[in-house]
Amino acid sequence: MANPDLDTVLTSSRQRIEKLDYRVSGRLTQVGGDGKRTNYKFVGKAHWFPDGLRVLSEISGPGSDKTILLLQMSVNGRVTIEALLPGQQTASALPFEHWSDSLVGTNFSYEDMLESQFFWKKQELLAPAKYGARDCFVLKSTPGPQDRVHYDSVTSWIDRKILFPVHVTKTLHGTGQQKDFVYYGLRQVDGAWSATQVEAKLQGKPGSSLMVIEGGSGKAKLALKDFDISQSGPQGKK
Repeated sequence: MANPDLDTVLTSSRQRIEKLDYRVSGRLTQVGGDGKRTNYKFVGKAHWFPDGLRVLSEISGPGSDKTILLLQMSVNGRVTIEALLPGQQTASALPFEHWSDSLVGTNFSYEDMLESQFFWKKQELLAPAKYGARDCFVLKSTPGPQDRVHYDSVTSWIDRKILFPVHVTKTLHGTGQQKDFVYYGLRQVDGAWSATQVEAKLQGKPGSSLMVIEGGSGKAKLALKDFDISQSGPQGKK
C-alpha cells in the first residue's frame, strides 16, 4: 500500500542530499560533563556527482594534528570512508570496525558525517509527533544486510513544513545505546534548508558535542579534483 507521506519525506530528503554542493567552515566542540570545552577547527565540502556523494572534511585539534576524511556514498546508499589520521603520511580505507569510533573525542562518529539512512530500503512512517513547537513526520529507517553501518535504526523527526530533520535518534548495534542529534538555527539559503548547529548527545551520559557552521557557500561549484584526499595530507602540500 503506497503511503504518499512516506514518498514525500523520502523524496525530499534524498533530493536535498542529491543537490548538495557546499563548502563550510566552523568548529567541533566537545563539552565535558564538567562544562569544560575543547574546540577543534573544522572545514568541509560536499558535492553530489552522477555516481553519488563525496564529502571531504578536515579537522584540526588544539595542537597541529589534523584528521582528514573522505566519505563517499553511492546512489544506492553504499558507503566507503578513507582517512588520513594524525601521524599517518598517506590516506587509506578506514576499516569498517572503526566507522563507529569517536571523531577526535566527540560524540560524532566517522559514519555520522553522512545521512545514508535516507537511502536504506526499509523505511516506515511512525505516528506524527511534535518536536518542540514543530509538527513533524517521524521516519524510522532500518538498514538491510547490504548497508554497512553500526546502527540498528535511525529515527528522524522531520519538520512537515520545511521537510528538514530537527531531531534524530540513532540506536547503536549490539549495545542499544541511543545517540540524539538536535538541529538548531535552521535557515534557507539559495532555496536549500540547512542547520547552523548540530548537537550530538549520548543518552544517559554527561556532556555533549557541537558542530557549529560559521561560514561557507551553498553553491560552491565543486569538481572531482576538489575531493582528492591525497592532495590534502603531508604528501600533498606543495
